[in-house]
Order: sequence, then structure tokens, then C-alpha cells
Amino acid sequence: MTVRVIFISPAIGDALRQARFDDDGPLDESGVRAARAAGPALPAADRHLASPSTRCRRTAEELGLTGVVAEEALRGCGMGRWRGRTLDEVAAEEPQAVLEWLADPEAAPHGGESVRELCARVGEWLDGTAAAGPAGRLLVVAEPDVVRAAAVHALGVPAHAFWRLDVPPLATTGLTGRAGRWNLRLGG
Repeated sequence: MTVRVIFISPAIGDALRQARFDDDGPLDESGVRAARAAGPALPAADRHLASPSTRCRRTAEELGLTGVVAEEALRGCGMGRWRGRTLDEVAAEEPQAVLEWLADPEAAPHGGESVRELCARVGEWLDGTAAAGPAGRLLVVAEPDVVRAAAVHALGVPAHAFWRLDVPPLATTGLTGRAGRWNLRLGG
């Protein structure tokens, strides 16, 4: 059985513009317009899922997706005491902690989830989705860090690669999987 998962990152809002950790802020008007414009170009799918954040659920709504189920396993990385703060704010107050977090995928100086833990959680969800069947296509609106974690898992690369992947607003990333193997599809 083959399952195709097409990840779509959320539309833009202030939290994404400001590089705010796990803020779950709303979309702004330009994000709403962009999502509405992108919706008609999306492929058909058997199921629609979203990270449980407000911005992902709202993006799914503005894309015109119906029957969207919020999937807890696809929540963004737990950022502990950094939640709601910008990278610049945290770097000014805890420069060594930020350097540690960016260099070591095992590090969680914020008291939340490490990058490695995020990659493992998302990888378990992907593998479970492929194993559970039935075959088909899923459209998933997910936080950029979840999309990066899925790509890291699909490619079987070390968690350090997480920081080398950029996921802009409304980007699509396709994964095709079966029998414990995932392929990354680049381009539309």
C-alpha cells in the first residue's frame, strides 16, 4: 500500500514574520488572501488533516479544505519557556542556550521538546499512517518545523539536517511511503 502525504505550511501571520516561538498567532490579511488564492491549485485528497494550531486550522479553512481533522501528533515543537518569545529576544537573554539549541538536536534548554524528539514524533506518525492504510492521499496543513521533521525522517538524514531546510508559507512538500520507506517529492 502506498500513501501520499502532501504537507502545506501555514499562511503568513505576525508570529511567523517575527520568528516567534510556538506563538499560535492568527493569520494576517495577506496570509488569508494568499491561502484563498492557493486553494484551487491543490490536488484532491482522501483526507484533510492539520496541526492543532489556530494558524494551521485557519489556513486549512481558507484553502477551502473540508472535514479537516486536527492531528495532535503533528503539533509544533514544544518550546517550553521560550513559547511566545521571538528568537531575537531569547538570543539577547540566553545566547548560550540558543547556540546550544541550534547546534545540538538533543538539546532542549527551553524546557520543552528537542529537535530529535520532534523528528521522532513526526516520524512515528508518518510510519504509522503508512502502515495503517488504506492507501490514498492526505493533505496536511502543518507547522514549518513539523514539515522539516517529516523531511528529515523521510530522507533518513541526521537530525542536524533539520536546520538546513527552509519551509516558506504555503509551501507544499510531498512524501510517498510504503513498507517503511519514504520518498520526498520536490516541486509541484
